[in-house]
Amino acid sequence: MAQENRFEVVYTQDVGFMGAVRILRDTQTGVEYLFTWYGNAGGLTPLLEADGTPVVRHD
Repeated sequence: MAQENRFEVVYTQDVGFMGAVRILRDTQTGVEYLFTWYGNAGGLTPLLEADGTPVVRHD
């Protein structure tokens, strides 16, 4: 049985020599997340609309 990936990368931007920014989309919910790292540090947070609700896209 083939398993689909739950998350897909919808945007990538390199930041210097050892870092990057990515926007990931949860394929089940459509919620988008900002993932960033530089060197050995990083973080993940949901992207939010101006009213504070999560960005949801079902393309």
